[in-house]
Amino acid sequence: MNIIGPDLLIFGVDDVEACKQFALDYGLTQASEHRFVALDGTGIDIYSKDDSCLPAPLETGSSIRKTIYGVADTATVDAIYDELSKDREVKRLDDGSIEAVDDMGFVLGFQVTMRKPLDMPAEKINAPGAPAQRPANETGVSKDFTPEPRTLSHVVYFVPDYKKAEAFYAERLGFITTDRFSHVGPFMRPAGTTDHHTLFFLNTPPHMKGIEHFTFHMSGPTTVVQAGNRMVEKGYQSFWGPGRHIFGSNWFWYFKSPFGCNMEFDADMDLHDDNWDAREALPGADNSQVFLLQYREKWAPMGPPPPKG
Repeated sequence: MNIIGPDLLIFGVDDVEACKQFALDYGLTQASEHRFVALDGTGIDIYSKDDSCLPAPLETGSSIRKTIYGVADTATVDAIYDELSKDREVKRLDDGSIEAVDDMGFVLGFQVTMRKPLDMPAEKINAPGAPAQRPANETGVSKDFTPEPRTLSHVVYFVPDYKKAEAFYAERLGFITTDRFSHVGPFMRPAGTTDHHTLFFLNTPPHMKGIEHFTFHMSGPTTVVQAGNRMVEKGYQSFWGPGRHIFGSNWFWYFKSPFGCNMEFDADMDLHDDNWDAREALPGADNSQVFLLQYREKWAPMGPPPPKG
């Protein structure tokens, strides 16, 4: 099935204003009363947890209410409808999308993707022995640059049975497992993208079922660090990073958020096709990142004081 990736995450939260401010500080643009988007139009919807328009919450009270996937065309929407209707209710909504519940109880939507094509340069590097990506007199960084999220990248769920969750997405929706942490869960991508993953499961006790984190792609590692630095300066709590993962190779920086989950910046994720063989590793620090850095306030080395007199 030609599922491209997540278009929209819908949240029902305790503190709407805090979440909206976090979204703006993160770098998203407010597109409507409830919607905050990246440069390609993918994004998040923020509602009060008591709003009657929302699907019912998970029994754990997690803030995620619905994950809407973008697909290539109406034929794919219809194919998903036919497949899922075999054993569960599938609703056709007025906007042309469909809605169902997966085997873990998460509400899913599927729509013809709303993402807009981007035509923007990536972060450029110059390295000895390779052609220069930045020509003479083109600088690589500017302290006045504003990092902006480009597209919704992936979502990570806490689930009580990762094998059951993986089977549903693989067998019913055509997701492909790219790598996995033993006894924890798989990284998965839908067939319509080569991104290393748009979905990851973490096996947890049932009372934790919900969203662990979600993230948007940035233009490169420098923008991940610039964006994260900006969040620290605004008073948000860094959770993990900056660093670089091994599975996916993406640069990362995670922050605690008022959504009841972590929110990440990422960049430079691996791409895989059907020729890739999934790897497996034990969970742990050595397999989670190739390196991890720690934030500190800006400083500058100072020379000796000028002579007196």
